Amino acid sequence: MPSNLVVLGVVAIILIYIWVLYNGLVTARIRVKEAWSQIDVQLKRRSSLIPNLMETVKGYAKHEKEVFENVTKARSALVGAKTPKEAASANNMLTGALKSLFAVAEAYPNLRASENFKELQEELSDTETKVAAARQFYNSNVMDYNTKIKVFPNVLIANMLGFKDELFFEADEGARADVKVKF
Repeated sequence: MPSNLVVLGVVAIILIYIWVLYNGLVTARIRVKEAWSQIDVQLKRRSSLIPNLMETVKGYAKHEKEVFENVTKARSALVGAKTPKEAASANNMLTGALKSLFAVAEAYPNLRASENFKELQEELSDTETKVAAARQFYNSNVMDYNTKIKVFPNVLIANMLGFKDELFFEADEGARADVKVKF
């Protein structure tokens, strides 16, 4: 009889541990999704600034068609991204396209002096800072979540319950530098 109570106690402890572990993993996964939504909001904000910026630059640099097409293509890829990996790739492409756009703008002193262009620069710079902060927050949550599902004994239960690694939001080598918006 006492041995049955011990077995029941051990089973109860194991079930409580699994319950607590499962809830912790679900909470961590939700935090990753919430952190991703913050990146997504900032990327959409950045993306919505691009058309205004391009219109301002187009007024001064009408013959720079290829630069505008590259920015438009990169912006479309970012808007259409469905996963963190696709968004990171599109973000890297947009960062490169914006570098070209700002290089074009440097050749036009009247454009750099334009009040509208200056405001757009400031907004874009602010958004770049927010994207970087959101990316750092997301990656911290991904690290916490991935660690929780890989440590022993969590790994045994996490695998059985279908918890999978989340991908980090990473910049490629060419896009690691911030977009320069200062003239």
